[in-house]
Amino acid sequence: MLDVHTSTLRDAMSAVRDPGSSHPACREPPPLPPAKNADSSPNGLRARVSRRLAAVFEASEDENKRVILELFSAGPPRERVLDLGCFNGAFTAELAAAARASRVVGVEWLPHHAAAARERGIAVFESDLNESLPFADRSFDLVHGNQLIERLRGTDGFLREVARVCAPGGRIVLATNNLSSWHNVGALALGMQPLPNHVSDEVHVGNPLDPRRGLHHADIGQTHLRVFTTRALRELAGAHGLRATQTRMNG
Repeated sequence: MLDVHTSTLRDAMSAVRDPGSSHPACREPPPLPPAKNADSSPNGLRARVSRRLAAVFEASEDENKRVILELFSAGPPRERVLDLGCFNGAFTAELAAAARASRVVGVEWLPHHAAAARERGIAVFESDLNESLPFADRSFDLVHGNQLIERLRGTDGFLREVARVCAPGGRIVLATNNLSSWHNVGALALGMQPLPNHVSDEVHVGNPLDPRRGLHHADIGQTHLRVFTTRALRELAGAHGLRATQTRMNG
């Protein structure tokens, strides 16, 4: 069973009007200071639009997490939960509570984030998610990856691995950006780089309305390598034996 959750700016904007609870501890670290000689200080109308987009993206992130927790809470308890790309473990703990899990395990590539998750009581394996997962077949009842698959080189291998470690009758929940959302289509029509489509491993460039323009990625591994449409993600999952049972948008 696979739940596909994609984010669009339209749905994120509805979350701004009704933000609900926030998850500040779960957010990724902010971008680093401007790159040398980068034009990263918008002014006038561009500055106002950029600030609005920054607020929209933050609200979208909160709404994304709310929907995921709703999916985790639905149905029977899931005893064994795997959180892939668990970051500092804050959201992992929320996932475990929502799933009513007795065992929760995280996988994180960066040691300082893994250490922070362990301080929250999460059992964390440090592993590159482009490689095989360090778990036996059918080890987990619920497998989660939020804003992760777009950062991986080996998306085929990743989907094979999540299918392998998910127990029969288990659930896989993946959330990612939506390439076909209207703000991405609009950016292309205006000759701008869609915001989720990164062209640099180091710095955000290509869209003058991007709140992060000219800023460095805070962590290695944050670069988006493959941004999916909902159709593409569903079809790729199906090619690896997964059946998509729900597709949800923000809002």
